[in-house]
Amino acid sequence: MTRKVLCAKLGIEADGLDNPPFPGPKGLQIFENVSQQAWAEWLKMQTMLINEHRLASFDPKDKKFLEEERTKFLFAGGFAMPEGYVPPKT
Repeated sequence: MTRKVLCAKLGIEADGLDNPPFPGPKGLQIFENVSQQAWAEWLKMQTMLINEHRLASFDPKDKKFLEEERTKFLFAGGFAMPEGYVPPKT
């Protein structure tokens, strides 16, 4: 049986993650409050941010930026697409 959560991003009850996405309190917060769908949306957005801003996964400044954007995207609101971003044509 799938675990349900009240998703902070989507505002609906939806299937929760199977495990915390990473260790620690922030991973637990996501596990308890974010649906599989919202997490998948974040992973796509994170990839786009990494590419658009040319971020390096080993750079502490870039890690902090992604953490802040993740919080905005999943919990706080105020997430904005990068300036000049043009979505790919379908």
